[in-house]
Amino acid sequence: MRRYMFCLGALLLCSASLFSQQSANKPEREQWFMDMGLGMFIHWSVDVQVGAVISHSMAGASDAYLQKFTQTLPQTFNPKKFDPEEWAVLAKLAGMKYVVFTTKHHAGFCMWDTKTTDFNIMRTPFKRDALKEIIAAFRKQGIAIGLYFSPEDFYYFYQHKIPIGRMQVPQHFPANNPGLMAYDKAQVKELLTQYGKIDLIFFDGPAEGLKEYAWQLQPDIVVTRGQMRTPEQELPDQPVPGPWEACFTMGTDWQYKPTNDPQKSGTAIIDMLIETRAKGGNLLLNVGPKPDGEIQVEQDALLRELALWNLANEEAVAGIRPWKIIREGKIWFTRSKDGKAIYAFVPAGAEWKYGERRELVIRNLQGSEQTKVSVLGFGSELVEYKKDFDAHVYVKSTPMGLVISAVNGQRFYTNNQWPNPVVLKIENAQYRPYQDRSTRAELEGAK
Repeated sequence: MRRYMFCLGALLLCSASLFSQQSANKPEREQWFMDMGLGMFIHWSVDVQVGAVISHSMAGASDAYLQKFTQTLPQTFNPKKFDPEEWAVLAKLAGMKYVVFTTKHHAGFCMWDTKTTDFNIMRTPFKRDALKEIIAAFRKQGIAIGLYFSPEDFYYFYQHKIPIGRMQVPQHFPANNPGLMAYDKAQVKELLTQYGKIDLIFFDGPAEGLKEYAWQLQPDIVVTRGQMRTPEQELPDQPVPGPWEACFTMGTDWQYKPTNDPQKSGTAIIDMLIETRAKGGNLLLNVGPKPDGEIQVEQDALLRELALWNLANEEAVAGIRPWKIIREGKIWFTRSKDGKAIYAFVPAGAEWKYGERRELVIRNLQGSEQTKVSVLGFGSELVEYKKDFDAHVYVKSTPMGLVISAVNGQRFYTNNQWPNPVVLKIENAQYRPYQDRSTRAELEGAK
């Protein structure tokens, strides 16, 4: 009986210890995460040299292929143009507040100086700890540090004669594979004890047991995938409560794809950022550096287009929250955290050309004498080369909604063909659920 009571007491003590461990992100850290809005995802591993889908070509591969992948590719990886400071400066200009780097993708190749395996970047001709240099460069620019980590490890499966795949057999799950769990924990410990404060971690695979370990090592760390919704290449139809993160490529693949990889337009990327923020999420936008370490020219150009838009409009997407409605017609909305300002994203390009005045009616807004509207990035005084041209913003509250008259007057391109949305900042206005108020009496009273 005493032995039974001792065992029961020990079990209860163990259970209490488990429940006392942190099992969720801290609420204040999730709010911090929601403030940032935009991050840079970086997919880069040893198989970038052959332009393959990152890691997944190992799944179902022959022994001959796996031997060449694990033995030959590390012998030639030597990115002589690797300059993470260039990456970090570009990210900062584009408005990215955090970075998530692939420390270990599913292949199991480690991009840091690890003692857990020889399948790592220090055993290549490059012989440099890429992760250490990336962290230093992005910290220098004030960008928060996030790490991608795959709990599944194809190299470990290969060594232990486990069929290579993703969550298809019990041994693929660390919770069912004590050896894999110990291996992953040793690597997570290196990552979270050797590089200072890490702000985020993205577990791309079964995170049970590992996310709790991450919180144990760094209680303030935010676990994204593994703890919150992180859709890939799609956005939810409606706003999602709490923190969430949409992961998108600029082309069709995550890692550098040298052929057959059409890229999105800059406008499509900006529109994607606006929609994500209007629905309450963060956008994690991916870049795939080339084998030599440079960001491919097409993606560099797209990030610079985003950087130019961000130069004028950052306050509408950083540190904001969703408004009561996400859109009205083609106009998307966000709001400032204090609720004093509403941001309206208005399509431009052919719909609102440079130098033109446009009148808008926002039916879900009610104004007053204190209502103020401004165009982010534009002073609304002069339009270049136009003499005696009235560029001021006018606003009037009517029974049909808030009427705004403004000029698209910011000159971004030499040919004046800037295609990206204009943002209106609306202060001291109130939400009103729109109903069809266009009766004749009301229309006559509004004249």
